Amino acid sequence: MSTLGERIKHLRELKGLSQKDLSEKTQLTIVQLSRYETNHRKPDPDALSRLVTVLETSADYLIGLNSEPLKSSTRELNAKFSSYMSHPIYGVFLKEFLDAPDQLKNETKHFFEFITHNYEGLESKQDQIQDDIRKNPIRWGTH
Repeated sequence: MSTLGERIKHLRELKGLSQKDLSEKTQLTIVQLSRYETNHRKPDPDALSRLVTVLETSADYLIGLNSEPLKSSTRELNAKFSSYMSHPIYGVFLKEFLDAPDQLKNETKHFFEFITHNYEGLESKQDQIQDDIRKNPIRWGTH
């Protein structure tokens, strides 16, 4: 069984983070992280909570009570993403999107937000019309 320090280091590397990156995200010092990873110190509950949040894992995994490093919501999201990536249409779009320049990704994000906002407005408008039809059937010729 791996140690708490090995588990922290493994997840940090899995997420592509340096000790400096993890330090900034958790507001822990690099020295603290180094001591945790080398098993010279154990994190206090507050530090453990910060590590769990940033590394997207559970305290049970870090302290060795559970062998599954990812939260179930993360596993589900990974499975859903994998299914999209293997889809013949969405997968091609996602692969092209991931390889696109940042400016194009940002424009795509704004376009998606625009569409989503207008769609939500359209749904509420349709609901309003249906309510009006029920309340005023004569006006709509549905009596």
